[in-house]
Amino acid sequence: MFKTIGTAIKWIGQHFMGMLFLLIAFVVLTPSSSTQLNTANLQEIQLTGPIMSADAILKEIETAQKDENIKGVLLNVDSPGGAVPPSIEIAYAIRELKKHKPVVAYASGIMASGSYYASIYANKIIANPGSIVGSIGVIMESANIEELMQTIGIKTQIVKQGTYKEAGTPTREWTQEERTELERLTKDTYELFVADVAEARGLDVTQNKSYADAHIFSSKRAKDAGLIDAIGVKSTAKADLIKLAKVKKPEWKEKDKLESFMEQFAAKSMMHLRGYFNGLKATL
Repeated sequence: MFKTIGTAIKWIGQHFMGMLFLLIAFVVLTPSSSTQLNTANLQEIQLTGPIMSADAILKEIETAQKDENIKGVLLNVDSPGGAVPPSIEIAYAIRELKKHKPVVAYASGIMASGSYYASIYANKIIANPGSIVGSIGVIMESANIEELMQTIGIKTQIVKQGTYKEAGTPTREWTQEERTELERLTKDTYELFVADVAEARGLDVTQNKSYADAHIFSSKRAKDAGLIDAIGVKSTAKADLIKLAKVKKPEWKEKDKLESFMEQFAAKSMMHLRGYFNGLKATL
């Protein structure tokens, strides 16, 4: 039995690219259950997986903003957060989009850290009863491989200018001065995060310990803290958007099947790779 299983696993490994090609072909060639005949007036934009780049979603937001037929946008979020700059890029793009048409952010799974940041300027934030919300905080981490390098006989040679040029190095333990410098950086980023949340959600910035401080909330506690507006399922979020957009006959924009498949595939791949390649960077 084990030989059979081993043979099957080996075959899958050898033919992975071929199987991937067949899967893509299946997705592309499978006919849609229905054809969109009417002009779409609502659009769903998905924010899924770690936020490492904002380019794709910014393009979707910009397209939705310029499309006069689209009267409202649902931002469907299931992301643990990610890098600081792209999270802020998405947040500010949503703020601009809201000036032109209503946006409802829906926490379908995880809306934490950078993905919560990305959602704060929506007209309304709704969370699934089982979702996780919050984690308003900043982290910067790096491995210390000094002992490993000593074991295998590797030494570094460095020429530098600037006291803090080695701050965050993984080749040795950080000095207290370097740690202080990095803590100052994360503090600046955290204060920006908190200030934007307080402004967007109408919260008291001086009371941020109650809703920020990297607290991880259930949907109910997130609502009590003022981080979200309501608890409901996706149909709830859609219904609220339809009301805000004042659409009488809702028609949702359908996404290209191949594009949707590739985005999901990329998001899952990034989720796995993130654990293996964790360089020094501030993340939300």
